[in-house]
Amino acid sequence: MSKMFKVPIPINETALSYAPNSPEKVALKAEILRQSNLVVDIPLIIGGEEIFTEKKGKVRMPHKHKHDLANFSYAGGAELKMAVEAAKSAKEAWSQMAFEHRAAIFLKAAELIATKYRSLLNAATMLGQSKTAHQAEIDSACKLADSLRFNVKFAEDIYKNQPLNSKGVWNRVEYRPLDGFVAAISPFNFTSIGGNLCSVPAIMGNTVVWKPSSTSLLSNYYIMKIFMEAGLSEGVINFVPSQGSLFSEVVVSDPDMSGVHFTGSTKTFNTIWKFVASNLDNYKSYPRLVGETGGKDFIFVHNSYKDVGRIVTAIIRSAFEYQGQKCTACSRVYIPKSRFTEIKKKLLEEVAKIKVGDVADFRNFMGAVIDEKSFDNITNYIERAKKSKVAEVLTCGYDKSVGWFIMPTIILTKDPHYETMKDELFGPVLTIYVYDDKDFEETLELCDKTSAYALTGAIFAKDRETIERMEKALTYSAGNFYINDGCTGTLTGHQPFGGSRMSGTNDKAGSVLNLCRWISPRTIKETFVSDNKFEYQFMEEE
Repeated sequence: MSKMFKVPIPINETALSYAPNSPEKVALKAEILRQSNLVVDIPLIIGGEEIFTEKKGKVRMPHKHKHDLANFSYAGGAELKMAVEAAKSAKEAWSQMAFEHRAAIFLKAAELIATKYRSLLNAATMLGQSKTAHQAEIDSACKLADSLRFNVKFAEDIYKNQPLNSKGVWNRVEYRPLDGFVAAISPFNFTSIGGNLCSVPAIMGNTVVWKPSSTSLLSNYYIMKIFMEAGLSEGVINFVPSQGSLFSEVVVSDPDMSGVHFTGSTKTFNTIWKFVASNLDNYKSYPRLVGETGGKDFIFVHNSYKDVGRIVTAIIRSAFEYQGQKCTACSRVYIPKSRFTEIKKKLLEEVAKIKVGDVADFRNFMGAVIDEKSFDNITNYIERAKKSKVAEVLTCGYDKSVGWFIMPTIILTKDPHYETMKDELFGPVLTIYVYDDKDFEETLELCDKTSAYALTGAIFAKDRETIERMEKALTYSAGNFYINDGCTGTLTGHQPFGGSRMSGTNDKAGSVLNLCRWISPRTIKETFVSDNKFEYQFMEEE
């Protein structure tokens, strides 16, 4: 029976407002209360089975760090080997399953996320990762559902792409999954990234060993359970919280490891890349390395743009939403001297209005940074800035007695190469460099060359000629570039996401480009009537 099906056309999930007395706010508040009174036991999930180990870790609320939300099992070497074998065992049946059935699983998961489990995932993300209701909604509900729906459509587009044919010949391309299994390593800061990194290879017929971050385990565990409820076959995705070094030693070094799907720090990705390179002789095929890493993202203001309110709003949202714990967060701003006084005044006025605290209080704009290690690292930078001769701290504050709270911090520097203009802090710290208007071109070059990263960047300018000049000057400064807007907030299907230089391999999550990394095409040429003699016509005379 011939089957040519079309998947549903994806439509971006609408973000709910959580306005006062709205049904979604009432439901979310109730779910936050319910989860706050639970301590969940999170197992490993290998081959569809829940496994509990003796080595445990805790999931704590960053904004109430004495409050435990969950206990989780760490995978040791034996369990990681089990996960690898489970992925290998599941590979044949999964890769041969008709695409429409694989697709249906992830489309169902998207629907479950957007409906039945919306409050559950959002509450887990708020409590476990200290996101506000809005930040959780656009991440764990909308972006995750969007990723699953659009990636299924992108996969269909790949499969439909076939080569030309000539007379008597039929050419076709088979889009095979990779020859082996994929290792997925996800970060704490986006629930949706965890679900995306493990599901994208699976949509293309691969099986996966998934190492989620220990500081986002509650939401990631619920994602895994949702995939299973949606009908995911046993062993296709194996959920194994573990230590990074052990994961590399057992999983990444396995001869059948065919790819790494990674989001995290540049340092960690570099370590994985070196580890893979040192093991090349052991692999059955060259592993695909797909990574989205750090960012030192900028907003560059030209003196032609006069709307201070829009500039300040873009800066605040880009720099301080989710405590600056986004690889896209704005952490450096270039402002012309002629505009600095009015922008500074408005910026400090608006920042003073920001409330920081428990995300269960919907009046707060910011929660806590993820853990004490992050808190200590960020506050060390702030303390050094206070003592620096080339920096001035305009506003700051921090307190870790109850939660890992760092107030919005703004540093003004005379040195465009000062450490907070170059280093990724991953916190609510913004550094401003004021340039002389006449040095506009030189400062564009400075912006381009200051950081090793090239993830996101934004410009504010009025006239088109200036916008074009800035866009060209900053061509390789950002993989995602924004004109008269902030530098955060991609929408799946609209702005494919990723950066180059030390920001990663720029394989553009949220697009067909990323899914192409998880296939190994085979070209098939079928000749209906082949030649029956080897001689060519040109050979008939001298």
